[in-house]
Amino acid sequence: MIVLPWPPSVNHYWRFHAGRMLISAKGRAYRKDVVIVAGAAYRLGHANVKVRINAWAPDNRRRDVDNLLKAPLDALCHAGIYDDDSQIVELSIRRAGLDRANPRLEITLEAA
Repeated sequence: MIVLPWPPSVNHYWRFHAGRMLISAKGRAYRKDVVIVAGAAYRLGHANVKVRINAWAPDNRRRDVDNLLKAPLDALCHAGIYDDDSQIVELSIRRAGLDRANPRLEITLEAA
């Protein structure tokens, strides 16, 4: 299992600049954090991947759980855990609960 920090929302992950869509400063900082955390994790390479995520929210605001996926999945790919998001053949996410002190994503990855 890899435990990642709570990701920026999709609205804060991307920025439009000079006619191009780019990863924002918050998004780049998140990717750096994930590389540090996941750097010691195993590498799945070219294998198909199953991903299970338990999301521990920082507060009780309403959110769509599917909006939590883009930043961590891209960051895990950037960290070299797998080569491309297209390798994900099974994906599940659930609201695990509230943890104001330590909001996080607990991610289990396995070769499919």
